[in-house]
Amino acid sequence: MTDKPMLVLIAGPYRSGTDGDPQAMAANLARLEAAAWPVFATGHLPVIGEWIALPVLRSAGAGPTDPLADQVLYPTADRLLARCDAVLRLPGDSAGADQDVATARRLGLPVYHDVTEIPHRTPQETR
Repeated sequence: MTDKPMLVLIAGPYRSGTDGDPQAMAANLARLEAAAWPVFATGHLPVIGEWIALPVLRSAGAGPTDPLADQVLYPTADRLLARCDAVLRLPGDSAGADQDVATARRLGLPVYHDVTEIPHRTPQETR
């Protein structure tokens, strides 16, 4: 148990294996987001890199299949990991998620492969 809430990056496939199909990417994002509540329920704060990167891309007039995406998606995750306390790596082939895990390990952050591995936060919440 821990008394400080962790910022937990949920990492897994987003574009991988989709061949640029928007519906497949949306399904992958939905799988990432399905882990958000279980992480939150442990007393921590979940974050997904695409929650930040996709609006950045849209503001540049681009999308996840645009050539600019590689200059935004991976750097966003890298910058975000500098602020995160842990990574939850979901199953599935993903070069980006594998890169997130490697970065987390380099930074000395714990990498969990199941939400049940994440330590629960003690009940006393603070404002």
